Amino acid sequence: MGLFVFLPLVLPLTAWPVARLAEHHLHPRTATRLLTAVAAVLAACSTLCLGLLMVVGTAQLPGNPLPDAWSDPEVRAALPHDEVAGKAAIPALLAVTGVCARVLLRHRRIRRRAARALAGLPDAPVAVLPDPAPYAYALPAVRRGSRDRVVVSRGMLALLRPAERRALFAHERAHLTGRHDRLLLVARLAAAANPFLRPLRTAVTYSAERWADEEAAVRVGSRRAVARAIGRAALAPAGAGPATLPAFAAAGPVPRRVAALLAPPPAPRAWPPVFTAVGLALWGAVTGVAVSALASANSAVTLYAVLKAATPL
Repeated sequence: MGLFVFLPLVLPLTAWPVARLAEHHLHPRTATRLLTAVAAVLAACSTLCLGLLMVVGTAQLPGNPLPDAWSDPEVRAALPHDEVAGKAAIPALLAVTGVCARVLLRHRRIRRRAARALAGLPDAPVAVLPDPAPYAYALPAVRRGSRDRVVVSRGMLALLRPAERRALFAHERAHLTGRHDRLLLVARLAAAANPFLRPLRTAVTYSAERWADEEAAVRVGSRRAVARAIGRAALAPAGAGPATLPAFAAAGPVPRRVAALLAPPPAPRAWPPVFTAVGLALWGAVTGVAVSALASANSAVTLYAVLKAATPL
């Protein structure tokens, strides 16, 4: 394995420039999917790396339940500074597990709380809550047999004009159709597994909102109507929408979203040319993900082979 086992832990440092370039130069749909995939792969590789460090680095500690043969010098020689790295990996892996579990539990709790708020309302695609505070969000189906719903308060409806209401509903339906809640959850889990991936989480949140903005602009046929709806909602007092669900004018830098809608629509090109700054950066990101995955796979296979040879049947 050698020093390559540490590579997946540091490659996420490249997340910041990749996120900035992708959200500025790619179509929001492409940027959201690409950045989510990059975050998921890098987070999985870094977590696997911690697991390998823990197994090899703690196998020789007294009282360890692992087989005695796993502390063979040949096994420990495969990992540089095995004792220090192994001991440091234990609290790190426990922290990753705890933070990811907290993210999942919070996401589930908020979705169920949002669903309970709709109790007694008609089972319609749009749920209007009698709340004077302006907010709107997309609520995916919580359980089998239920439906995806757009939740909006009376305060938000009173704030917007008819064309802006259509933009709002188109925006939230785009979140539901694109399953943005799942992409956002993956990005949050990745950032919880490796703090270096937090720029990707922020970029995925912004790109998902931009994706929904562009879909809404196509549906209503007016980019200015969507921009006005977002700006008007953002200037209102903050509502009480769930924090982890895609919410209208509540995620991402609103001025940037409005400015993007007032500009020409993004090019439909899915991937920029290779011999440009953006193309080279994105290909570099893909290469980094591939190297991280290969390094993790190589370390795992090597460790398995060494442990199999060292452990008697």
